[in-house]
Amino acid sequence: MAGVCTPVAVVTAMDGARPHGTTVSAFASLSMTPPMVLVCLERGSELLRIIRESEQFGMNILGSAHSDLATTFARKGLDKFDSVDWDLRSGVPKLVGTSGWLACVVSQLVDGGDHVIAFGRVKEATAADIQPLTYHKRKFGTHAPLESVR
Repeated sequence: MAGVCTPVAVVTAMDGARPHGTTVSAFASLSMTPPMVLVCLERGSELLRIIRESEQFGMNILGSAHSDLATTFARKGLDKFDSVDWDLRSGVPKLVGTSGWLACVVSQLVDGGDHVIAFGRVKEATAADIQPLTYHKRKFGTHAPLESVR
């Protein structure tokens, strides 16, 4: 699957007063009516446990300048938010300056191999005109439009 280009996001949730988050590339838009997304999380992850309990999560869609954020949230540890600007919005952490953000309520959790697919109904969203961060062949990049063909 390394040959498949994917967008990069940080999924977030609150464990009481403590924010948690992890980098993902397995997420997608699911439905417009109602607005829904899906994200795949490792079955044994601490973030999945928190999402099960809180029944909500945030999707912070990263921009092309956010490869450091993606790397920070891809590692283990409780200090990921220490040097990151974020706000609490609609009950979930919103990273400052991302290209998009969604606050979601869990509508369903479905087992999928060693992962769980979380279906989220969008309750709030923001977007900015920022080039997306992508992941392809184990490297970060961004989208570049093709020249028009005549």
